[in-house]
Amino acid sequence: MATLLIVEDDANIRKLAATYLQRDGYRILEAVDGEDALEVLDREPVDLMVADIMMPRLDGFTLTEQLRGAHYDFPILIMTAKERIEDKQRGFRAGTDDYLVKPIDFDELRLRVAALLRRAKINTERKITLGGLTLDQDSYTVRIDGEEVALPQKEFQLLFRLLSYPGKIFTRQSLMDDIWGYDTESDERTVDVHIKRLRDKFGERPEFSIVTAKGLGYKAVSNL
Repeated sequence: MATLLIVEDDANIRKLAATYLQRDGYRILEAVDGEDALEVLDREPVDLMVADIMMPRLDGFTLTEQLRGAHYDFPILIMTAKERIEDKQRGFRAGTDDYLVKPIDFDELRLRVAALLRRAKINTERKITLGGLTLDQDSYTVRIDGEEVALPQKEFQLLFRLLSYPGKIFTRQSLMDDIWGYDTESDERTVDVHIKRLRDKFGERPEFSIVTAKGLGYKAVSNL
């Protein structure tokens, strides 16, 4: 069971967020501002924090900066009424992982929390398990129903990248930069070739599909 810390000075929003997230089986801790959150973190291990920005004593930006400076690496999701791009940029520079603008859609909050926890688990374990499919980033191995399948390094990196963020569209250029590097002499058609090879190898698998986003790039869609 993951433990979540909700930091929000508005009691109604804090209680509503706690109620919605408890439906997914999370253990919920609450704090009324940044100073209170630091006291909670001194006593309790936390897997993810949801924090408001505008709070008395210690705001969400400063709280995030202090936690990252102290090497707390759990995901942080900021909730705020501020929707200017400058505020979002400041939040990401401070170290937040995601951003949700008020008024909060609490069902969207649940989805974003689940996605952040899933990515944190992948980053920690360096492994993706999806049905009968397992990708291990440390050994660059793929297992299907317990049987190891040989996969070239670039194909593995491409598949791992897509499956780490199911539903997210990656442009061909971003995939080139991430996997082949900025100074590669290959062009974007290289991505298309590798995607075709992955589809040939995994197209019949029930766990996921690789979908073309016309004019943009590719995304992996979980079928489970």
